[in-house]
Amino acid sequence: MSIEVYRDVWGVPHLRAADPNELAFAQGRTTAHDRAWQLEVERHRARGTTAAFLGPAELGWDVFARQARIADTARRCFERLEATDAPTAAWVRAYVAGVNDGLPEGAGRAPEFAETGLAPGRWEPWTPLAVWLSTHVLFAGFPTKLWREEVARRLGEEWTELFATDGPGTAGSNGWIVSGDRTATGAALVAGDPHRFVEAPGVYQQIRLACPAYDVVGLAVPGVPGIAHFGHAGPVAWAITNAMADYQDLYRERLRRLPDGSTVALGPDGWAPAAAHTETIEVAGAEPVVIEVVETARGPVIIGLDGDPDPTDPAGTREAISLRHPPRVTGELGFGTLPALLRARTVADVDAALDGWVEPVNVVQAADTRGGLLHRVAGHVPVRDRANSLRVVPAWDPAHAWDERPAPLPRAEVHGHAVMANARSLAAPLGVEFAPPHREARIDGLLGASASWTAGAMAAIHTDTDNPSAAPLLEAVRRAGQGPTAVADRLSPAGADVREQLLGWNRRMDADSQDAGLYAAVRGAVVRRLAGHRAFAALREGDPYPELFRPWLALGPRVAFALETLLVTGPVPAEDIDRIVGEALDEVGSGGPPAAWGVTHRLAPWQALPDPDDERWPGLGGDHDCVLSTSSVPGWTDRSARASAARYVWDLSDRRRSRWIVPFGASGVPGDPHHHDQLPLWLRGELAPVTTDWQHLTEEPRSRA
Repeated sequence: MSIEVYRDVWGVPHLRAADPNELAFAQGRTTAHDRAWQLEVERHRARGTTAAFLGPAELGWDVFARQARIADTARRCFERLEATDAPTAAWVRAYVAGVNDGLPEGAGRAPEFAETGLAPGRWEPWTPLAVWLSTHVLFAGFPTKLWREEVARRLGEEWTELFATDGPGTAGSNGWIVSGDRTATGAALVAGDPHRFVEAPGVYQQIRLACPAYDVVGLAVPGVPGIAHFGHAGPVAWAITNAMADYQDLYRERLRRLPDGSTVALGPDGWAPAAAHTETIEVAGAEPVVIEVVETARGPVIIGLDGDPDPTDPAGTREAISLRHPPRVTGELGFGTLPALLRARTVADVDAALDGWVEPVNVVQAADTRGGLLHRVAGHVPVRDRANSLRVVPAWDPAHAWDERPAPLPRAEVHGHAVMANARSLAAPLGVEFAPPHREARIDGLLGASASWTAGAMAAIHTDTDNPSAAPLLEAVRRAGQGPTAVADRLSPAGADVREQLLGWNRRMDADSQDAGLYAAVRGAVVRRLAGHRAFAALREGDPYPELFRPWLALGPRVAFALETLLVTGPVPAEDIDRIVGEALDEVGSGGPPAAWGVTHRLAPWQALPDPDDERWPGLGGDHDCVLSTSSVPGWTDRSARASAARYVWDLSDRRRSRWIVPFGASGVPGDPHHHDQLPLWLRGELAPVTTDWQHLTEEPRSRA
């Protein structure tokens, strides 16, 4: 085995090996060295065993992971991969062997193992598939269907889609492609930034993978071989955003336990056996928890197994909800796409590779040095009744069965430039709820302002802080002094001052802007009052669903992210909107001079262990609907848990002109020089150069032949 490991000045690993399998081994081993704690947390999350070392707070996830059959689905998909694509299965096995080889040393570097008493475990060949599934199973936001159920039941059918927006459980990514006739070099640029829940260590790993078959730089998912989402192979580069497609269904099940202890479920053809067993979840500092795991012909039951049977039914029927999603149904996870992407040399190669993509469903953009451009959707979207995409549907009704063939996937030509930002555009036929059009429209306008774009100029787009979604609230603020429902004469002097200051604001959510801080304070006060309005009283009642799904079911965040809509339509009367805005102006005015936006709008990354110094995280510019999308929950917290998990610019004129950045650094080890060394650049909106010349890299002594 011949493996060489190099590092650039940012500690990014550049790996070179004799063949793809040796390279996969090197990727696994190096990732284990750099990210051992992160890898083990992800392995346990996929297996539903995190509570065993992180305690009761993780029990809800573990129950879901077990009942959703994440690990079992990964096993099934890997078995199918071995049967249908043995070379890719061997490649995944090589990666896993590398992880297992590097974990002991990596765990010795990571203090979290000693802190929790966790010993590094052993990865199975299917573990990378399980990590991929656990990372993305909530990505499509199926709990939104539970929210629509509650809105219909409590508020009325006519309001089911009132709160439709890019909600708290989804991503807000940007991506764009500029053709060669719009750049200074005559070659295309592919750029963007995935906005996800920011985690420390980061969810994306900068890496280079080189062997005689290919040489690719990009952003990998720790625990998964290859470079799935964002890569530059020299002659071709690719990137993705979430298509916001709907491809997971929830079914209302009727279950009965028979006298012999077996379980049956009501399907289109009557009562049929359902697989059922129990599992025990170990919990650090608490007693073990025994759960029931049930799977019907639709899929695993994830809600309602702890409910009581219908007392009026002599047969003891109980209701529950099952989850149906493509990997569980087909046994396919699309991992054959990963090595095919690494081998790609043209957009045609990328296009062909993506025909095997499954989950998550993405909008993909790619460009090559021959002038080829690609803009398409990739993934598996089942064909079924429209109602499946909207609500929980009855399992016993044959109208809600899936067609055997997936839906056709849209694609489009690129003329000058194209933008993808989760909006209702290319993927519109495949989904229900999309992001507001603001980010996409803003990027489109910025790109249209020049015909000589360079990689270096793209940072100005990444960090744009214009906030178009502020317009409806600013109009309500303006209206507070006009019209038949005017409240200007009832505003306090301080409230009137706030109104005047906001009407002069440039609408930019800059971190050092007091006007942006003032706007956020007024917005928060409006959101709290709207959420407390009597029209939404029924939605403030408790819901019957597991706590894991609360981010999708809490009224406050729903009001916050649908504020644009609720200010102009909905069950709250216009005169009450005016009153609420006036009260918010007075409330904020009485609080004294506003703080700059970045004082309260601070980074709040997720970490498996509680942060001993949570106050150390810096302030941010941007907002939910800015291109610099840094999301908080207005009215409840200005802290930002979602922001750009990476930024990139792939230059097809010369890969060495490409740029990238991640929020923290290449290493997941506290105290390592490259643990947080990219954070200052990320905060300033700067991008680090992509180094590809081997003579400019430093070889590690850990390299071995």
